[in-house]
Amino acid sequence: MLRSWLPSVGVRGMVRWPAVTTGRPRARDIGLRPGRLPPGALNGLTDVAGVRVGHVSLVEGQDIRTGVTAILTHGGDPFAEKTIAAAFVLNGYGKTCGLAQLAELGVLETPIVLTNTLSVPRAADAVLDWTLAHHPDVYSVNPVVGECNDAFLNDIRGRHIRAEHVLQAIDGATSDALEEGVVGAGVGMSCYGYKGGIGSASRRVADKASGLEFVVGGLVLANFGRREELVVDGVRVGEALSSGERSVQRAAAGGGSVMVVLGTDAPLDARQLGRVARRAALGLARTGSIAHNGSGDFILAFTTAGRTPHQATSPLLDPRALLADAHSLMDGLFQAAVESVEEAVLNALLRAETVVGRDGHVREALPIEPVVERLRQAGRIDTRV
Repeated sequence: MLRSWLPSVGVRGMVRWPAVTTGRPRARDIGLRPGRLPPGALNGLTDVAGVRVGHVSLVEGQDIRTGVTAILTHGGDPFAEKTIAAAFVLNGYGKTCGLAQLAELGVLETPIVLTNTLSVPRAADAVLDWTLAHHPDVYSVNPVVGECNDAFLNDIRGRHIRAEHVLQAIDGATSDALEEGVVGAGVGMSCYGYKGGIGSASRRVADKASGLEFVVGGLVLANFGRREELVVDGVRVGEALSSGERSVQRAAAGGGSVMVVLGTDAPLDARQLGRVARRAALGLARTGSIAHNGSGDFILAFTTAGRTPHQATSPLLDPRALLADAHSLMDGLFQAAVESVEEAVLNALLRAETVVGRDGHVREALPIEPVVERLRQAGRIDTRV
């Protein structure tokens, strides 16, 4: 059964693009159940009602392997109805756009766009175009763009992302189950020495006494780590897979990077969202991340519960109920952030296919059968799967 998940490839350097598969698995497809909280119906960021995600993938010739991923936090106008949000910088070796104003005001006013490092300015310019087209009287906009470096597989110096790609990703965003792996901004990314990319997962948090239930969804752009560091549900899989190998080709000597986006429907303010965002770093650590010196590790968190109007009709904003910090649900949200990020990274690795890119560089997919065997030996998956 596992063989049906393997890409149709030839010898190293002769992989067909895109790799032909019958559908590589997600973590739960191989019997893996990281964490303790239950997932949402889609087990992804779009389990948070109103959230939409769009991808545009650029795969051209031998050297272009890149793309754009856009996240819309609600179905309305993001500038007129700003989204309460926060950001946490685990390691600042990155080239993001818009985080200073986000930290100051605690709101998002544009879609979140993810792409490659050298395309951040062009992506930000496209977000400006999109926003200004909807608001002819606006003279200041804070586009939020995140990035990872896909130079190992992609001709990043060619800066092939154009405004039309960003606009297509925004306009094509959907609330359906997410595409993962080699898609959107994840097309050229690497993770733990294997092919990385986009991954997502979610968790539900409930309190029987109050009847309240919330969801936390995470999306990662995974482009970090070294092969020997990979941990899957507590099992040091990377060490076993890399035993006896010479140093694996890496995307960059500095250790790569990661963008994490967390969404929730829990009623939180920006301060509380910052607390949730910081817990996402623990989810990365569960997969083996140490946040290398040269790794840009950024986490954004937002809530769909309540919006801040651009044009206030009163000196005082309407009050809204907030979750009490001391309530057990807050710890549940922390746990949900950790678990959804951990599983999102695993989904990015499992779903990604082998890719040949710039200058013939090959980034191989995580080998599923050896991983499953080691997880079985450790008792981490159902032996009947």
